[in-house]
Amino acid sequence: MTARGSSTSSTTWAVISIACLVLGLAVGYVVFGHRSAPPVVTPVPPQQAPASTGAPGGGLLDERAVQTLRDILARDPKNVQAVIQLGNLYYDAGRYAEAVAPYRQALALDASNVNVSTDLGTALYYSGRPDEALDQYEKSLAIDPNHPQTLFNQGIVRLDGKQDAARAVQSWEKLLATNPDYPERARVQQLIDQTRQKMQATPVAPVRSTK
Repeated sequence: MTARGSSTSSTTWAVISIACLVLGLAVGYVVFGHRSAPPVVTPVPPQQAPASTGAPGGGLLDERAVQTLRDILARDPKNVQAVIQLGNLYYDAGRYAEAVAPYRQALALDASNVNVSTDLGTALYYSGRPDEALDQYEKSLAIDPNHPQTLFNQGIVRLDGKQDAARAVQSWEKLLATNPDYPERARVQQLIDQTRQKMQATPVAPVRSTK
């Protein structure tokens, strides 16, 4: 992940490094897109589900870590790493709506960060906003048209958020076509096959043309 737009001083970096070490917030976790592993298949936004949902996360929020990052940002508002970490804390605690603002702030500082853009889209989806999620994924693909995690997530949201099976398959087929070394190829192919089977099994009835 790039850090363009950050005015982080050497002293602040030292503070971040120490805070990350002590609080378990590894910077490398962000560099590779800490949510870059595919999310749970067929997730359900909390606002549209009963008590139990398919959305990941839901752990306890580390309030001390949140305060440490807020203290850093009070001194250095353009510290993009700290803003991303703040969003990650809320996301991992299952507090997706609260992750949205930090991720948007991070993108305001570094608009080229495709991982943060996609994490923002996923946080929007789990906040019950599938249309906004898909809009955000399009912005991610404008940065990197073949970004594998964006394509994977786009397929999930198209299928489960919009019930658009055909376009979900399009997303996953593009993922496999443009990322031959994608480590979850077998899983994605299984999703494609299962979705196609459901499409074929769903009868389409003719409709009356007169009123």
